[in-house]
Amino acid sequence: MRLWQKLILSVLSLTALVVLGGAATVIYAEQVIPSAPLRPEPTREAPAEGAAPTGAPSTGASSSAAAVPVVAVLQPHSVSPTPFQPLPITPTPSATPLPTQTPTPLPTTTPDPTSTPSEPDEVYIPGLWGHPQTFNLSCESRSASDFARYFGVYFTELEFLYALPLSDNPDTGFVGDVQGPLGQLPPLGYGVHARPVAALMRSFGLNATAHKGMALDQVRSELAAGRPVMIWAIRELSTSTPVDYTASDGDTTIVARFEHTFIVIGYGPGYITVLDNHRVYSVSTRQFQDSWGVLGNMGITIAP
Repeated sequence: MRLWQKLILSVLSLTALVVLGGAATVIYAEQVIPSAPLRPEPTREAPAEGAAPTGAPSTGASSSAAAVPVVAVLQPHSVSPTPFQPLPITPTPSATPLPTQTPTPLPTTTPDPTSTPSEPDEVYIPGLWGHPQTFNLSCESRSASDFARYFGVYFTELEFLYALPLSDNPDTGFVGDVQGPLGQLPPLGYGVHARPVAALMRSFGLNATAHKGMALDQVRSELAAGRPVMIWAIRELSTSTPVDYTASDGDTTIVARFEHTFIVIGYGPGYITVLDNHRVYSVSTRQFQDSWGVLGNMGITIAP
């Protein structure tokens, strides 16, 4: 082979080695530490004038030797690992529970045992029907029959009259002749007071109570509750003179001429309404109290 051919082959071989070596070095560097920067190539002085450049083929014996390429060697950074220091964990304080608030109960109002509900200013009880009495002195039996009917108990005037006991004392039985004239005093024809009438009503099934010395407020309370009251006064709610009478049994009671019975069915501002046999009328409260007071505010109430 000729000399110039050998020189061309040597140059081609060196060039291939340089190219392949640089690529391999770069690949190796990228695989080891891809992020490490390349070091700059060392600065080489320019060759003297007339001298052959570095890496170029020279003449003579050294012309056959391959020039060694300058390759930048990649060195990995030396990284000092920072020791792991865990972050301090500060415990989260637990919420303090709020104190439970117990509601204070309101004081219970204790009703006053002495207080009573106020009564209405005006009361009228409907549903009572009266009838004329059969005899001059049978007003008590007539009133008792009409009174009982309102509470659902039925008996006739005569049935009740003949069931009453007879006596010369009006506080224990009927006194005198029922057909006698009006305005007499015992032991003549007179009539009967509240106690025997209430006792006979109870035998018919009524819860009847006889009273003496009743107050007008008590009558009003009964009416406000829807219960009429049977009372003893003087005819036409007029007045008469009370008389002390002592019966044969030694008992002394108050009697008066023209004694008569009524059923009180209403009241209002300054007046009282009564059922007098078959008549209904009103009188002033003062007139009612004067007539009712002659025989000591006597009456009968019916409890439920």
